[in-house]
Amino acid sequence: NHSGLYVAQERGYFEDEGLNVTIYVPGDPSTVLQTVGAGRDDFGISYQPELLLAREAGIEAVSIMAMVQHPLNSVMALAESGIAEPKDLKGKKVGAPGLPSDEALIDTMLRSQGLTIDDVEMVNVGFDLVPALISKNVDAIVGAYWVHESISANNQGFDLNIMRMEEHGVPDFYELVIVASEEKIADDPEVVKKFVKAVTRGYKDAIADPLDAVAVLKSVKPETDLEIENPGVALLAPLWATENGVFGWQEKSRWEEFAAWMVESGRLTSADAAASAYDNSFVKDAN
Repeated sequence: NHSGLYVAQERGYFEDEGLNVTIYVPGDPSTVLQTVGAGRDDFGISYQPELLLAREAGIEAVSIMAMVQHPLNSVMALAESGIAEPKDLKGKKVGAPGLPSDEALIDTMLRSQGLTIDDVEMVNVGFDLVPALISKNVDAIVGAYWVHESISANNQGFDLNIMRMEEHGVPDFYELVIVASEEKIADDPEVVKKFVKAVTRGYKDAIADPLDAVAVLKSVKPETDLEIENPGVALLAPLWATENGVFGWQEKSRWEEFAAWMVESGRLTSADAAASAYDNSFVKDAN
């Protein structure tokens, strides 16, 4: 998912724009919206549902581009368990990383087949999702990507059943978005414009040659597991592309429909946040 950023950095695309960019992994990924909103980070990677929740809580972060156009989050269970559909989760333990949106997502999936979240036991396992599943500490997991964790489990000899969210009642949504603060957009629009332009170049390279992008990632991050990332990026690259050919583009209807779903599921009090939660002007310029 991050390979396009590293391609942009390693090939000098940020430098071409006069930017000196530091890419780092935060100690707690769940705080990205707060650090961006407060100006401690200039940009960050977050999730569409978390952004809507944050904006309602007064955090002034805005999505300036959608990195991944469709959900990667999914519910997974060991194939041997016989759990293949949401209805099979009744009375089971479901491991989750603790993000607020995950419970809303799985609740909708359960409701699509006559159950609710009260019919399962949610267990916070942090981001140790696959270990929790294959050790059978939980019966299923939510918050795992079908382009990554599923391959990790397969490589360890475990076959999984994967339940895609958008196939079980959840509106199609942007899995990963790049955010900036309202203040950054207002005060430094040229910096935002240059950043988005460089990131767009990196991801266009990655879409054109996904395996090469992973090779760049491996050169920067030696811990990258090619046994997972090479097959994973083949699944992922089509989800970077947009219907209109503008990398990072976001559709008004998808923000509105997803916000309405969050209101319906009791996670938002109003869908009004959707209108100001994203800004297409920078990706339009970059393309």
